[in-house]
Amino acid sequence: MTSSTVDDQGLLHEPHGRSPAGAVWWPMKITRIEPLPVSAGGAAFFLVVVHTDEGLHGLGEVGIRSRPATVAGAVRDVAERAVGADVTRIEHLWQLLYRGAFFPADRDVGAVLAAVDLALWDLRGKALGVPVCDLLGGRTRDHVPAYVHLNGYEPEEYLDNAHRLVAAGWTNLRIAVGDQPGGVFEPRRALRRTLDVVAALRAGLDDDIEIIIDVHTRLDPAEAVLFCHEVTAMRPLFVEDPLRCENLDAYRSLRQRTTVPLAAGEQLTTKWEFRQLIEDDLIDHARIDLANTGITEGRKIAAMAEAHYISVATHNPLGPVCTAASTHVNLSLPNVSVQEQTRPHGWDDALVLAAPRVEAGTVVPADLPGLGVEIDLDAARSAASTVALGPPARFHRPDGSVTNW
Repeated sequence: MTSSTVDDQGLLHEPHGRSPAGAVWWPMKITRIEPLPVSAGGAAFFLVVVHTDEGLHGLGEVGIRSRPATVAGAVRDVAERAVGADVTRIEHLWQLLYRGAFFPADRDVGAVLAAVDLALWDLRGKALGVPVCDLLGGRTRDHVPAYVHLNGYEPEEYLDNAHRLVAAGWTNLRIAVGDQPGGVFEPRRALRRTLDVVAALRAGLDDDIEIIIDVHTRLDPAEAVLFCHEVTAMRPLFVEDPLRCENLDAYRSLRQRTTVPLAAGEQLTTKWEFRQLIEDDLIDHARIDLANTGITEGRKIAAMAEAHYISVATHNPLGPVCTAASTHVNLSLPNVSVQEQTRPHGWDDALVLAAPRVEAGTVVPADLPGLGVEIDLDAARSAASTVALGPPARFHRPDGSVTNW
């Protein structure tokens, strides 16, 4: 048999072969990486399609896409290194693409790398005819517990909406710390309003209905301490992203001044970024976003969290590919608390031919190999030029200064 060779890009090329069962899987090569903005169900997503010389394709999704031109450029850069690579060498490709340009590929570029990584795992499952969760060690649970977003303005409106979701089977509900419409965010007024909402929910719902509070990094440390102190008696499942992520050491001070469970991590892309939060026990729930970390890196972060008795609460506000990846990984992990699910009824869109099943507060993957997601690629390509990704909404203080969205 012909021996392996390494080219001048650091890519290892294997001799042609097949799996013992005869399925095509080695050494399937990457021939093209296609960026594909998609609009489905009234929302826009940035998918990445990895094509191979065997005719199979894998689907990935970019988590950080608020700078779409940057993301599109990063896809081209990653493709220059990845085309021609053996799709089975997932760890090697992650190392090459992350470290191969000297400067680490994190944040925007890291999210593109994550999308490629998801697509490679999808390809491996499709080639072998098995779901991704089986490649990750098999199921540790029958389904993944999920939470849904609860919206409203006045406390009574929140409570009415909560009753409808609870009647549909949802037992984990998430609210955001917000303020008045129009993009204005005044922290102390927002805290008072949110406390009123949580109090109404806690008084009007059964004790087994869990409440999650997403601060969305909008508070400074003093305000976060005050809010966590006031909300502790209302027993939230966790308070998410109470602080910004640039200086994670700020969580140390907050941790020492509150007993409320804390969650963070959705803006992070690597195990090194998560390291301080986990090793210093600064959080109780790791908010891993697989469209920012990929499965390869996300599993390592989850293992670090397990060693510290920290649960994984996957961040998943995106499309069907990220939902599927989150579901497969969570099915295989022992330390999962809950998965974000922004769509309580799943995916009902002509472009989405197959996707995870969402019902009654749970998510399970489609009974298909790989990630179990199928997209009408031809229709998506036809509509891609009209998909508007763009930046998220911007919030400001009453004096006009910037605050986080």
